[in-house]
Amino acid sequence: MRTDVLHAIRLAKIDLTLVGRNTTVLFNVLLLPLLMAWVYTQAVGAEKIGGVDGRLFVLAGLPGLMLVFAVFINLVNTFTARREELVLKRLRAGQPSGPAVLAGSALGALALYLAQVALLAVWMRRSEGVMVANVPMLVVVAFLGVALFCLLAAAFSGLTPNAELAQVTVLPVLLVVMVGAPIAFPSGTLPGVLGHLSALLPATPVVEIARTAFLGGDHVSGGGGEALSMGGQWAATLPSFAILLAWIAVAGLLARWLFRWEPRHG
Repeated sequence: MRTDVLHAIRLAKIDLTLVGRNTTVLFNVLLLPLLMAWVYTQAVGAEKIGGVDGRLFVLAGLPGLMLVFAVFINLVNTFTARREELVLKRLRAGQPSGPAVLAGSALGALALYLAQVALLAVWMRRSEGVMVANVPMLVVVAFLGVALFCLLAAAFSGLTPNAELAQVTVLPVLLVVMVGAPIAFPSGTLPGVLGHLSALLPATPVVEIARTAFLGGDHVSGGGGEALSMGGQWAATLPSFAILLAWIAVAGLLARWLFRWEPRHG
C-alpha cells in the first residue's frame, strides 16, 4: 500500500511537470475555464439570481464546470494518448499497480483543480468581497468531484479510438454541462423533464454544493439562497452529496467495464 502511494505521488509529479511544459494544455486546463467564467459574468451582469448578485452566483457555481476542464478533458486525453503509445501497458507491467497508475493521474488532476478553485476564491474575494463560507465542505466536494470525473474520464477514454478523436469524445459532455448544469441559473428552475435531467447531471451536485460552500446559503434545488448555519449548510446539501456518491458508484462501474490498458488489436 505504501509503495503504491509513493508511486502515485511520483506519477502525479510527472504529470504536473508535463502540463507545466505544455503551454496549450496549461491554458486549456487551467486558464480557459476562468476566461469562460469572465464571459459568463459579463453576460449576467449585476442582475439578481438566486437571491444574490448574478456575477457572484455564477462564480460560486463555477467549480462544477472547472471539473470538466481540469479533470475530465485533461484525463481523457492523457489516458487515451498513453494507451495508444503503450505507456499504460508498460506502467502496469512495472512496479506500480493498476490503481496506483490511475491514482497518480487523479492526484495530478486534483492539484490542478485545487489551484483553479484557489484562484477562483481569490477572484471572488478581490472583486466581490466574498470569502468562502464553508472551507471543509468545499474541500470535500473537490475531492469527491475529482474522483467522479476521473472515473468518467477513464470510462470515456475506453470509448475513444485515438488521441486525435479525444476532443470529439469529450465535446458532448462539455456542452451538456455548460447548457444543463445550473451554473448561470438556479437549480430547479428548468421546466418539467429538463429540470429533472438537469438535477441528475454529474456536475449539478458539485455546482450546488460548491455554491453553498462559497456563499453560505441554501442553493440546492428548491433553495432560495437563504443564509444557513454551518450545520444547516451540511444538512441542505445532503441530497446533492447523495447524488454525487451515486454517480461515483456508477462511474466506477463504467470505468471498470470500459477502460483499456492497451490498444485494441485488429
